[in-house]
Amino acid sequence: MMNPQWLKSFATLAELGSFTDSAERLGITQAAVSQHIRHLELQLGPVILRSKRPLELTPAGSALLDYCQQIDRAHHHLMLRLSDAEATCGEVSVISPGSIGLRLYPLLLSLQEQHRDLTVRHRFAPDSEVIDAVLHNRYEMGLVTHKPDDKRLEAHPFAEEPLELIVPANTRVTGWNDLEKLGYIDHPDGQAMATRLLGRLFPGNPGIRNLPQRGFSNQIGLILEPVARGLGFAVLPRYARLAFTRPETIEVAAEGNALVDTIWLVHRAEWPLSARAQLALAWLQRHL
Repeated sequence: MMNPQWLKSFATLAELGSFTDSAERLGITQAAVSQHIRHLELQLGPVILRSKRPLELTPAGSALLDYCQQIDRAHHHLMLRLSDAEATCGEVSVISPGSIGLRLYPLLLSLQEQHRDLTVRHRFAPDSEVIDAVLHNRYEMGLVTHKPDDKRLEAHPFAEEPLELIVPANTRVTGWNDLEKLGYIDHPDGQAMATRLLGRLFPGNPGIRNLPQRGFSNQIGLILEPVARGLGFAVLPRYARLAFTRPETIEVAAEGNALVDTIWLVHRAEWPLSARAQLALAWLQRHL
């Protein structure tokens, strides 16, 4: 790695175009600036054309200046990430299950519109991937539907989200026979969700596996599309329904008997959340 002082002298010389002015700004002698440039040129070849006034960079000099600027940007980014004093700069990183994520991401973008120096990085993932990503510091915080028992993680209740039985608009469901007529639209978590909710709504039912399956999708934003077209029913968390773009084509059956799940916020236990993450959490909890 090249000496940082040499790089600083070169970047200043590239900006000012004068050894004398560069030495004055850096608080060193002109001879010291010249020596720093010679050290660089021993490694890279000529980086400036001394015969030109003002000085001109060679192709190697242009590449070196770009390298210096990248270092400056990386240093600035590091300082933002390490600074808890500045809550409105830097990256907010969140990983969450699909349903709650559909609600969170637009809210985070609204926060970013107010603070343009923030960067939002969000990923949809199941609980197991959320926990792994937070444990390995790929994301600062995550949301899960089951409280983890890993001592390396802190977990706090974040929100409540009911499971809902969602049917085509103007569809009446009074018993298990109505579900058999509709058929089931499945998704990756569908069997588990449907078993839990339908067990409450229709005690003693023969089980979700005994219903005709009319479709399957692993895209959270598309699961309700076949329901909207009258092709079946689905069991999903509420935020997935609220994010659906054609709410008039679906409705919630047996709404008063919803099964409510707790959404848990998780982060590494060894250190506190950054000021940016705390700002984002406060924003989300105000607007959810």
